[in-house]
Amino acid sequence: MLLELAREGENVDREFEQSLAAFGKRLGDAELQMLFFEADDIRNAILTIHPGAGGTESQDWAQILLRMYLRYAERKGYKTEVLDLQPGEEAGLKSATLRFEGDYAFGNLSQESGVHRLVRISPFDANKRRHTSFAAVFVFPEVDEDIEVGINPEDLRIDTYRAGGRGGQHVNVTDSAVRITHIPTGIVVQCQNERSQHKNKASAMKVLKARLYELEKKKQMAKIEKMEDAKTDIAWGNQIRSYVLHPYRLIKDLRSKVETGDTDRVLDGGLDDFIKASLLLRKKTAS
Repeated sequence: MLLELAREGENVDREFEQSLAAFGKRLGDAELQMLFFEADDIRNAILTIHPGAGGTESQDWAQILLRMYLRYAERKGYKTEVLDLQPGEEAGLKSATLRFEGDYAFGNLSQESGVHRLVRISPFDANKRRHTSFAAVFVFPEVDEDIEVGINPEDLRIDTYRAGGRGGQHVNVTDSAVRITHIPTGIVVQCQNERSQHKNKASAMKVLKARLYELEKKKQMAKIEKMEDAKTDIAWGNQIRSYVLHPYRLIKDLRSKVETGDTDRVLDGGLDDFIKASLLLRKKTAS
């Protein structure tokens, strides 16, 4: 159609550029979909963020990562839900659990599991010194209702408590928040997003099922221990990506070696280049 209009003397440069861009996006999406070969890749994802040592500085970095993943979800058209968020004492957060709903949400976000390192001039340092902060991201596939994950009720300890924000704001007057401890594995999940205790318990059980399912997939105990050890050693030597904002601006993935100086775009959710490179590396390693 555009070629016919061009032959008739019509100016179709803008329409042609738009069509070419749309075709490029469809081609890119098709290439990306070919990189998903694990059975769980198509599933929804549950993502957790934990700051490393360093108090307010690391907790603020965890908050920045939370925003980055929420913006990434907007770009991908994923539906998101914050299942639990524990705010920091002064700023940032102590932990966060999010749910991402959409095709291949787990396949994409699974490549973000690991320790993320930030180097910047701390906004909390009166002397304007450079600080290094760490935060860990863990991603699990959401388990469908038709998948059996054996959970013995006797293995669970369920605690309820009052949820609230920093400084006592928005505190519920009832014990609606739920914390579930799976005693055999020591896994602890919690949810305080809803005012209903019943809904919070259902969401917490969904997170627990996802984490137990992930453990069952990893049959070799060494892999499980390595993942658990990473949670307590969120520091040097375990990072998958480095975000340097001072004295220069550069984000580099330490697995795929992909890097960019456009730090603002990445922190605003522009993760596609990093995720695609990581998926390519995963496929190459598996083949």
